[in-house]
Amino acid sequence: MNFHILTLFPEMINQGLNTSIIGRAINNEIISINTVDIRDFTKDKHKKVDDYPYGGGAGMLMQAQPIYDAYQNVIKKINNKTKVVYLTPQGKLFNQEKAKSLAKEEDLIILCGHYEGIDERVLDLIVTDYLSIGDYVLTGGELPAMVMIDAISRNVSGVLNNELSTECESLEENLLEYPQYTRPDDFIGHKVPEVLLSGNHANIKKWRRQESLKRTYERRPDLLKDANLTKEDKEYLQRLTASL
Repeated sequence: MNFHILTLFPEMINQGLNTSIIGRAINNEIISINTVDIRDFTKDKHKKVDDYPYGGGAGMLMQAQPIYDAYQNVIKKINNKTKVVYLTPQGKLFNQEKAKSLAKEEDLIILCGHYEGIDERVLDLIVTDYLSIGDYVLTGGELPAMVMIDAISRNVSGVLNNELSTECESLEENLLEYPQYTRPDDFIGHKVPEVLLSGNHANIKKWRRQESLKRTYERRPDLLKDANLTKEDKEYLQRLTASL
């Protein structure tokens, strides 16, 4: 999968993504990160990419022309139109389902804003998806872009060594992941649950499912309304709520 990031700070993206699992995926050519410096496409001799908003108001806006030309440059290279994500608090909330959906794309363009925003005309012309990583405002789109690329990349085949990892982690099936433990089995008096030491895989599977349900109920009960629950799950949750 190929990510094309339109940004004013390409070094920030490159430094943030070239380590750990994502860095390994880049080195193994499973994904690619193509940072496009919007300043390279301005026609202003001073490399200016912003200006005052019409109608007045605080701050500056990124101009349409440099962004549009940067976008056209990417489209020409990949020889195909693709999704363009603009990162904004006004967008739909980015979640695991969206990450899995975007991971199916061969190319994805991500537009990082700055200042007080971007001239609406270029957004109307190129953006297909308006996404947000949360209800708060950041100084620019680079951090959200890195968050999004990390989440999407985990769902690209070959990025994770263990393909089962994405099937068992939090937010799969709209449930939080069960608690996990490693050696030693006794850490300053806190012991690993006996069921995990039993070797009984059926009991372990049942315990993990119930712990996942319990953790979701306690920490993110809003997720349960869209979770795919079995009759046994619902009965467990009824017993759980009755005991609390």
